Amino acid sequence: MSKLSKSAVQLNTMIKTAIHDEKITPWEREQIMMLADEDGIIDSHEKALLGQLQDMIQSGAIKLMKE
Repeated sequence: MSKLSKSAVQLNTMIKTAIHDEKITPWEREQIMMLADEDGIIDSHEKALLGQLQDMIQSGAIKLMKE
C-alpha cells in the first residue's frame, strides 16, 4: 500500500468534516480544490476523494450552502 500524500490526508479530513456536517460552503469547496491542486498533482486517492465529494453533493447527501 502506498503512503498517502500530505494533501490527500488533509483532503480526507476536510471531506470527512463536510460529510459529518452534511453541508459545505462554496468557500470550503474552493479550499478543498485549492488543496488538491497545491502540489500540482492530483493523485488517484485525491481524485477518488474529490469524486466522492461531488457525488455526495449531487445526490444531496451533502448540501452546498450559500455563503
